[in-house]
Amino acid sequence: MELTTLLGIIVGIAAVVGAMIFKGISFTVLINPAAFCVIIVGTVATILNSYPGKNLKSIGSLFKILVTKPKGIGEVEIYKLMVELSITARREGLLALEKKVEDIDDPFIVKGINMITLGLAGDVIEEILETEIDAMEKRHEVNASIFSSAGTYAPTLGVLGAVFGLIAAMAHIDDTDLMAEAIAAAFIATVLGIFTGYVLWHPFAKKLKVKSQEEAILKNMAMIGLLSIQKGDSPAIIKERLLAVLPPQKQKKIIEEIEAE
Repeated sequence: MELTTLLGIIVGIAAVVGAMIFKGISFTVLINPAAFCVIIVGTVATILNSYPGKNLKSIGSLFKILVTKPKGIGEVEIYKLMVELSITARREGLLALEKKVEDIDDPFIVKGINMITLGLAGDVIEEILETEIDAMEKRHEVNASIFSSAGTYAPTLGVLGAVFGLIAAMAHIDDTDLMAEAIAAAFIATVLGIFTGYVLWHPFAKKLKVKSQEEAILKNMAMIGLLSIQKGDSPAIIKERLLAVLPPQKQKKIIEEIEAE
């Protein structure tokens, strides 16, 4: 479970609720179907108008990514696996890597090993793996942009909702009490638009981008290891090349975990 996403939503709601309490605003003002309609339904409409259906089919899985931690292989596992594969390759030859494929649950690494055992040149393997990483990043960029677009449109729709509310308030211009109540309700759409745009949608897009960058780093790390194995580099060289991909803190963490075993 990705607790930071859930915690962020809870803290965001708490901030709004706390502000209303401190200002003495009644929670009944939030019961505004018109505001929810123009913001929620309007945001959905803007996304439908912005993206083809094939891109929107993945929205459900994107929400799942936001609230769950990645299940794929991590830095430590890649580090250990590449070192193990390099030892096997140097002792038994590159073809011996075929028997390792069944125990690896990562399609990217499996593809790389298969290309190595097929005898493809290193530059060809690198080109194919880099193309796959680049294609993944572009897909993820489109997915994140769905939430970015929602975050851009929602606040503007909030202004539109406020205008509708002010128009309705003018109908009560002869009754100041009703007009004041209508004006207050009009700005609920603005609050809702800003909240969803800048507390939910834009941050969701940012988190997807960060997760995409992390996945790209892992794939690049695996690619560096596979190419080094194909070249016949020693395990010591491969270790250093793998660590060089990571920031100092993660390098230290991996070294400590390896030494602790």
